[in-house]
Parts: sequence; C-alpha cells; structure tokens
Amino acid sequence: MTGVREPSTVTRPEDGAIGAVRHGARLGVLDIGSNTVHLLIVDVRLGGRPVPQRSHKRTVRLMRYLQEDGSISDEGVAALLDAIGECADIAREERLDDFVVMATSALREATNGEEVVARIEREADVSLDILSGADEARLTFLAVRRWFGWAAGRILLLDIGGGSLEIAIGQDEEPDVALSVPLGAGRSTVGFFHDDPPSARDQRALRMYARSVLDDAVAQVRPHGRPDHAIGSSKTIRSLARLAGNALPGVGGADRAVLTRAQLDDWVPRLAKMDAASRTALPGITPDRTFQIIAGGIVLSEAMHAFRVEELDVSPWALREGRLLQMLDRV
Repeated sequence: MTGVREPSTVTRPEDGAIGAVRHGARLGVLDIGSNTVHLLIVDVRLGGRPVPQRSHKRTVRLMRYLQEDGSISDEGVAALLDAIGECADIAREERLDDFVVMATSALREATNGEEVVARIEREADVSLDILSGADEARLTFLAVRRWFGWAAGRILLLDIGGGSLEIAIGQDEEPDVALSVPLGAGRSTVGFFHDDPPSARDQRALRMYARSVLDDAVAQVRPHGRPDHAIGSSKTIRSLARLAGNALPGVGGADRAVLTRAQLDDWVPRLAKMDAASRTALPGITPDRTFQIIAGGIVLSEAMHAFRVEELDVSPWALREGRLLQMLDRV
C-alpha cells in the first residue's frame, strides 16, 4: 500500500475496514504532476459516488526546473518537497482511512528521478506510487467511463497534462488501447516557445512536431473503430472550454459541456497574440495555466484534427478520481 506512513490508529481497508467503507470512509489522493501538487480528499461508501470534502493545490510548474541534462534542479526539488510536505501534513490531520501519493511524467522521466523520489519519501515521510504513462491513461479512462456511463458507448479519451498527452479508446472500463505521448502543455511550452507571446515560427514548429507524434498514435487507435463519444479531461481542456463560453459540468454546474474544434481553432490564435499577464483576464485562464494554455490549445487542436474529432465532451473527472475509484474497487 502506498501513501503517508500513518500512525497505527489509522484503519486501512486491507486491515478489515470493508464495513467502514460500506458505511462511509474518507480517502485521499495526492497527485504530483508536472504543473501542480494537488491533494484531493473524498468521502466514499460502497455503491455511492465519491463526494469531495477537501482540495488543496500548490502550483510548482516542475517543467521550468528541468535542466539541460533532464534532471530537476535543486531549487525545483526544494519547491516540490515544500509542496508535498504541506499537503501530507493536511492529509495526516484528516485521519484518512486510505491515502495514496502518486507521481506522473515529470518525476518518472527526470534523469535524477530515483534520487528525487528517495529524498521525497525520506523527508516528507510518504511512499510514492510512480505511474507509467499507460497507467495514467487507464486510470483517467476509468474515471471518464464512470462519469459518462455505459450509454456513452465507445469512448476516445484525450487528456493533456503538463508533461504528456494521454490517449485511450474502448467501450469497457478497461480501454482497448492506452497511450502516453510527450505532448504535455508544460513540456511543449518549455520545448518550443522562446518568447511571450510565442512567435508564429515557434507555433508552427510545435504543430509540426505534434503531427509527427500523433501519426503513430492514430495508427494504434484507428483499428479499434470510430468512437461514439470523444471526451477531453484535464485542467487545460476545462480552461479552454470555459474560455469558449461553456459552463462546465459537475456539482452545481451544467449537465454537459462541449468544446468544439471550431471554437478551439478560433480562440488559440487569439490567445497567441496576448502575453501571459493579459491572458489571465480571460474567463477560465488561471495564473497557474496562463503560461502553458497556448501550447495546450495547439496540441489539443492537432489531436482533434488527427483523430477527426469535431467536438469533445468535457469531463470533470480525471486521473485523481480514477485512482480513488480504483482504491474503492479494490476493497
């Protein structure tokens, strides 16, 4: 079992807490991503949907701390440790029944990743679950399937993180194909944009690279048939949908939000003419996303073109919810 090493008073599901989960339990997931360190705490019961109780997020933007050799700088490690320690302290205060700490592409791919992971586990007193790219895609697909239900039919998932783009397709809870490609919004920004706002030349370079990467992904996905629904998840996609004037789904929100390719291709060129400070004045563009929203929009546009998707249903659930659902299922 992964997660904060709790005192012996904390009850774990594998220690006989099935009854506790049946009547209600509190679970937590700490997601160490390329852009943020995000803690989500929910109340659950068997047969019920997870009910969010607390969310705490620290923006780190780990990609900006990557050095030429692919390692995370000492400054980046310090920022990461501070954010993780703060979230872990909150999790301990909540006295969770189960808790996992997971890390994605930024730590997985850093050349000093093993060293950084060991230091995090030692100094923050946590145990890290390092997800593969395919695992990210599968867990996000599970969350999306549960949110939209069986009526959604065959789902094509596009999920843009900071370091990678996850792609999955299938008609069950386990996708037929689960892929991860190096087209995250943060990675693409750092790798291709040299000015703010980015030059037209740099934007074209990113588009050409995205097309070359997506060609192989399309070849792997195409044999599994046309999707009944294409679904986008991640903060980047929700931000773009909000910018396009769509009310987002979820508690207290709309029943459905759709981001069309036409809306995306209308807004991305406009965003690309604005600097980061100006973009934060727009609806849906938060300060922690303003630096990478253009690259995220370009990658999403190219992905929608590559898979011939005209519109995306926007999912409020993504990787964290998928991991929580997996935790509950394993009870």
